[in-house]
Amino acid sequence: MSLKLWVASAWTPRRTLGEMLDSVATGTMAALDGLLEMQAPGRLGAVRGADQPMDGNLERRRAAMASAHNARVKALVEALGRDRAVEAGRKALFPIGKRLGEEARERLGVGDGPDDLERAARILYRALGIDFTLEKREGGTMLMRVHRCALSHHYTEESCLILSAADEGVVAGLNPRYAMRFDQRMTGGPAECRACISEEKR
Repeated sequence: MSLKLWVASAWTPRRTLGEMLDSVATGTMAALDGLLEMQAPGRLGAVRGADQPMDGNLERRRAAMASAHNARVKALVEALGRDRAVEAGRKALFPIGKRLGEEARERLGVGDGPDDLERAARILYRALGIDFTLEKREGGTMLMRVHRCALSHHYTEESCLILSAADEGVVAGLNPRYAMRFDQRMTGGPAECRACISEEKR
């Protein structure tokens, strides 16, 4: 484990968490804007005009980001229908998450082991107001259970389906040896989100 990763996992300043959150918001909204520009260009101006400022404490900034995501996803669903919008949104958001994960991997000096992956994921999720436990299982797989997610109080089910692709991309960026896939989300009714993290076969 690198010293940078050890220090950041022990304590991350709120300013740094805010910068991480801003980076997530910028990348994800740009991807959704790009989709809207292709699929429903007449809606983009109104959607952007309703955005709340990303300022204040972390809680307010998370709420503003989630509101912006919801507006963009709603416009996509109205333009494409639910299934096509979710499919297109997930395809656009995965590479954004992967890039964020790659940047964090380089910045924090994340190694190839599962412990480094877990520590780095906890740092990034701290910025989003997400707490999780990780159960290691046989065969190199891990089960992630999210028991608190600040965004789940704001997201629609469709927004969560799309934006969780960015989370899956982050894991691929933090460690290309692993893949994550959600099979349960709070916004769909369950008490917790659940995702399987598995080691990719080479």
